[in-house]
Amino acid sequence: MGEVEPAFIQELQHRPKLCVIEAEEIPVIDLSPVTKEAVSEASSIERLVKEIGSACKEWGFFQVINHGVPLNLRENIEKASRMFFSQSVEEKRKVSRDERNAMGYYDTEHTKNVRDWKEVFDSVAKDPTLVPLTPHEHDDRLTYWTNSSPQYPPHLRSTIKKYVEETEKLSFKLMELIALSLGLEAKRFEEFFVKDQTSLFRLNYYPTCPSPHLALGVGPHKDVGALTVLAQDEVEGLEVKHNGDWIRIKLIPNSFIINLGDIVQVWSNDAYESPEHRVVVNSEKERFSYPFFLFPAQETEVKPLEELINDQNPSKYRPYKWGKFLVHRFSTNFKKREVDNIQILHYKIK
Repeated sequence: MGEVEPAFIQELQHRPKLCVIEAEEIPVIDLSPVTKEAVSEASSIERLVKEIGSACKEWGFFQVINHGVPLNLRENIEKASRMFFSQSVEEKRKVSRDERNAMGYYDTEHTKNVRDWKEVFDSVAKDPTLVPLTPHEHDDRLTYWTNSSPQYPPHLRSTIKKYVEETEKLSFKLMELIALSLGLEAKRFEEFFVKDQTSLFRLNYYPTCPSPHLALGVGPHKDVGALTVLAQDEVEGLEVKHNGDWIRIKLIPNSFIINLGDIVQVWSNDAYESPEHRVVVNSEKERFSYPFFLFPAQETEVKPLEELINDQNPSKYRPYKWGKFLVHRFSTNFKKREVDNIQILHYKIK
């Protein structure tokens, strides 16, 4: 990428400040009570559930340590990612996404109508993944998203597969803890993911930027899924909006950064909120990150859980079909639009 073109320039209120706010850090949670082979005491699990609940309520973001994902898998993903993105644009575009299959490489994603300063390579966790062909409400046709297989590096596909398997296990453990923190059965969310989940894994590459005060790696947004599990290299850049300020997340080696998505906000009937976040870039160092997005099956009807609704706390959202919502978002992330993307606020009951 060369100089900053107009398509990348953020509106004035969204432009990042180059000074980092020194503020409290997001919670750090030790998952050893649920990841070690030894049986943990009930009190340890109870304490962990309280920590998760507090982090979800206060931040919607937290870091986890002693998570059980082998370090060598993360190292292999980073090596493979660097190898893939080091290729020429022409080589990378041989595995580009297209209108029918949203998986693969692209470098023109937009967030809130502004182009992101990044390149990505997307994969479905379950290959192939069944999704609606179009976002149109009365069109019931389905299609499959399938993974692209770059020739270089030759082991990229197998490396991603091994990494995703372990990250998915971690996601399900976290969803159990989140369920318990809401007073639900540990396996309450399982039914939405056991069959035909639509989860995605992404390789992100943020090149150096000549004008980091004008552009963003990813503009301010909230994640649309249930949960995001993020690993990254040593270059900081992820920021979360907390009490009106953008807080830079400080890295802990071999930790994962976790954030709630819109689906948990809806399921919890606003007990927990999906946090707004963004990615800043810099002029000196490129940055790599590796998010796993936990998404339910395409036929899932997303709505507040019955156990969390009562006369004092009525349902705050109308139901929406997850597959249609997902395909609509993917179909509108690649060009500037007259209106903003569909959001869960459109399903909010006034």
